[in-house]
Amino acid sequence: MKETINRFDTITGVREIPITLNEDFLTFAGRFTAIPGTVALMSGGKLDCARHHILGIRPWISLRGRGTTCRVQTAQNETIIHGNLLETLRHFLNHFNLATPLPISPISAGFLGYLAYDLKDAVEDLPRTAIDDLCLPHLYLTVPSILILHDKVRRQTRLFLPERQSDDGSRITGDLDWFSKMASGPAPEESSFRGDVDGFAANFSRSAYMSAIRRIQAYIASGDVYQVNMSQRFGMNFEGDPFALFRTLYRMNPAPFFAYINAGDHHIVSTSPERFILQEGRAVETRPIKGTRPRGKTPSEDDVLRRALMDSPKDDAELSMIVDLMRNDIGKVCSPGSIQVSEHKRIETYRNVCHLVSKITGTLETGNGSVDLIKAVFPGGSITGCPKIRAMEIIDEFEPSSRHIYTGAIGYISFHDTMDLSIAIRTATIQNDRILFSVGGGVVYDSDPSDEFEETLHKGETLLSVFRTGKTGKRASGPWAWINGRLYPLSQAIIPATHPGVQFGHGFFETIRVDTGRPRYLSAHIARFNGAWHHLFPGDAPDLSWDVIIRQVIDKNHLGNQVAAVKILALLGSRTEPPFDHTLMVTARSYTHRLAGRDPGGLRLVTYPHPRQTPLADYKTLNYLYYRMAGQWAKARGGDEALILNPDGTVSETDTANIILVKNRQAWLPRSAHALPGIMVRKVENILSRDGFTVSTATFIPQDLFEMDIVLLSNSLMEIVPVLSLDDAPLKVVWRLFEDICRAIR
Repeated sequence: MKETINRFDTITGVREIPITLNEDFLTFAGRFTAIPGTVALMSGGKLDCARHHILGIRPWISLRGRGTTCRVQTAQNETIIHGNLLETLRHFLNHFNLATPLPISPISAGFLGYLAYDLKDAVEDLPRTAIDDLCLPHLYLTVPSILILHDKVRRQTRLFLPERQSDDGSRITGDLDWFSKMASGPAPEESSFRGDVDGFAANFSRSAYMSAIRRIQAYIASGDVYQVNMSQRFGMNFEGDPFALFRTLYRMNPAPFFAYINAGDHHIVSTSPERFILQEGRAVETRPIKGTRPRGKTPSEDDVLRRALMDSPKDDAELSMIVDLMRNDIGKVCSPGSIQVSEHKRIETYRNVCHLVSKITGTLETGNGSVDLIKAVFPGGSITGCPKIRAMEIIDEFEPSSRHIYTGAIGYISFHDTMDLSIAIRTATIQNDRILFSVGGGVVYDSDPSDEFEETLHKGETLLSVFRTGKTGKRASGPWAWINGRLYPLSQAIIPATHPGVQFGHGFFETIRVDTGRPRYLSAHIARFNGAWHHLFPGDAPDLSWDVIIRQVIDKNHLGNQVAAVKILALLGSRTEPPFDHTLMVTARSYTHRLAGRDPGGLRLVTYPHPRQTPLADYKTLNYLYYRMAGQWAKARGGDEALILNPDGTVSETDTANIILVKNRQAWLPRSAHALPGIMVRKVENILSRDGFTVSTATFIPQDLFEMDIVLLSNSLMEIVPVLSLDDAPLKVVWRLFEDICRAIR
């Protein structure tokens, strides 16, 4: 690891340039926030920890770490380093350490970014049972080639540029020219954002969250822990500019540790009020928060709530417990006798809540540095519990999803022994048109489960409310599905995991094209559905008005004025005698034809190297993995469909379609022992027979396709399309014949 890191440029110094801003820092930062790698750390309000704004742009190194793998990206290449992520960080800090005297500044060169809560596994050996559905880095840090620092007190702004070992000065000149161009001219227009009309949905119901609180209290009663920080996650669809959300929140409720991170494939927007750890040389500070009350509607009500917070024995006990935990944590790396609680139970007031805060200081033992301090305190005790390790085990047991950024840390770690990290609370992640954020609270023995649930809503009010204020968007209630006789939001669909339909893929489906509310070839699809039922399921096939059910699903999903793909699924239940508990489900989605926007209009075949032989190929079973993998294999090689072969190497079908081969006045279907009897292929057979073609089955090898006038693929959604090539070699296409068949189908 050390040898690999030593290959990177060292930093020989830092160039400092005073600059003048002709606009507020928020507007100035907005010039750069669309650029991946940009990090803005902004200090809102007038508290003593809210003095500086920091903007890091144009990173020349970025670190993305997950598990024990760190990907180090530069403009030239990517390097993969294996090992403990915090030890990787330590080696980079040592490699870039600036020993020369530097200007008095919180940071003039260093890393900006975040440490996710899940980085806890680099510190402790903990269970991992929560689902990591985001698959995001546990560590994301960048080294800006340009760092801007604004001192709110002195009203001074400075530019810092690291001088690298291999630079002859041209790189800094280029960076300055780029910066001057970006910083001049009109400021970009303010963009917008929106979420679902129905707002955020939580991953806990109220009753489930309160039940989890009671189970945590049982652990407390049995002596496992004294306190656990339990949280729930909210999510919805998101459209627009993540920085627009950041800007709106900052103007609404400026807290000391606002942060915006553009990580390329995801964005972080944080409005945290809590300092996790501050390092200035050997001086160390932490400011845990415990105890929360909502703001009052009037000044007198506000005073009552503040006094209630200050006088609360429960909140006093919680804060004192966490203060002792943090004293113990920083004491692992600080000089004996240097730890002090310089302030205790200070009230800090924000737009929606007020908090109790304490301030603990210490002096790092000689030989210990930033990474030693992180390893001693991470993750913060105020957002895990006490004792910390057992609390984190209980969090993992009750929270279904990994926390990622929530209760991790955001800020900077410099190359000159300074660091300032906030606790990532009131923090949203925006990824692939989804926005997610979590809120929680400390649970103790005498906590009221209902109050704990309400506290999470108070803490999340700033993020929750910003999407209520005049914002419009799509409704989050869809898509809907028909399941065993009722319509449900698909997100609420429940299928028993122990049923054979889930465990063994024992089930089947039909996919039906619906044009402006009218199912095509419905009777043929239901006949095939019933045939599969008799072969694979006990009992009679369901006698249902499928046309009515499909219409209900189409209407509920607002798909009546377009082409839709409807899927009917049957999953085998656990009972072999009546009353059966099978699952019947009907879903619908918008369908765009695969040839839309393509010229010429056709598909490319790639021969899948793994032949198929199974009697289940006669049915559209849920055991569909072979076909799915074949299709993915073809697309990875520039194709559209995988050509599926029989065990003897002869042609069978593709991963989604039947094949029709046409030459002169003859048409053939490839002969296979087992292949799906397609609905559309029978329609095409009838058309060709009516038009004087001889239609039969025959055995073909892939090379035979090159002798045909046209090779057609057919299924119920795309109907028929021509094949343009096989394994990158062009096939003949008689377009007039194709057009004649298309007209007959319509």
